Amino acid sequence: MDMEIDLSNLGTVNTMFAALFSKLGVPIKTTISANVLEEALNGTVTVRPLPIGTSVSGKVEKQCAHFFGVTINEPQAEAGIVVRVTSTAQSKFKLLYFEQDANAGYGLALQEDSEKTGKITSAGMYFLHFQVYRMDSTLNALAMAKDPEAAFFKRLEGLQPCEVSELKAGTHIFAVYGDNFFKTATYTIEALCVGSYEDTTHKLREIEAQILRKRNELRQFETEYRKALARFQEVTNRYTQEKQSVDELLKQRDSIHSSFTVTKTANNAVGSSGVSNGSSSSSKTLGEDSKAESPMEDGGSDGKDKSAKKKWFNLNLKGSASDKKL
Repeated sequence: MDMEIDLSNLGTVNTMFAALFSKLGVPIKTTISANVLEEALNGTVTVRPLPIGTSVSGKVEKQCAHFFGVTINEPQAEAGIVVRVTSTAQSKFKLLYFEQDANAGYGLALQEDSEKTGKITSAGMYFLHFQVYRMDSTLNALAMAKDPEAAFFKRLEGLQPCEVSELKAGTHIFAVYGDNFFKTATYTIEALCVGSYEDTTHKLREIEAQILRKRNELRQFETEYRKALARFQEVTNRYTQEKQSVDELLKQRDSIHSSFTVTKTANNAVGSSGVSNGSSSSSKTLGEDSKAESPMEDGGSDGKDKSAKKKWFNLNLKGSASDKKL
């Protein structure tokens, strides 16, 4: 992923794919057009003045550059100089710094790619007589692609020291290079002396020192975090195993408790089949005895009825004999 793409050598289809990947968050580094660098070396570029304390807005075609000359005096050089470029249209661009060579041409010395900061894209160069840093977001993007969880620890690894920390009195050449894939880049460039920004300069120095300390702390903390994470995974796995073990033991205990009952389960019913058959035989015998006794009871009842009828019949016969005598 350290490879840089020369958009001037890409066809329309490949440029479209590169633009799509870039939109999806894939870090794509682009090179500066060879034509731009060659024109700068030959000194055939048009340089427009950019006075200290002013700004210039414009639009630059893709793979083209607008050159600006910033002239500073000795007091301004001693105080420090800042050159920044912003784009409210969130255009992609590069801020370039050239040094004049012996042949009256300009050789590329520094370059800063635009970064999205809030609702704009911006790039800046800070010549403040102390070490300043630039953030290379490509490293963090690669870390997120490989291991999103580890991206946090790599977030400050993209902090790289700038090669030039001060400018001498004279005219210095800067350029805004259009780095969009298809359309022109809209930008505003400004140059200022930090003599009236002493408090801001001090804050920048302090905050970058804190960031460097935090980067070292994160490197140590990552080791601790990895160990703790491994330990956490270990105890989490053991928790799952212990939970299963406890559930199984309680299940077996409940099963044993349920065995203490007079109600036989289906398994025990087979073993006690003989007892069940015996009970059925006894019931059957008792039923037969009852049936045997039932006819005798019925016969006794019929005998009583016949005796009563006989007595009633005799009574009538006696009565009729008396009538005849009369």
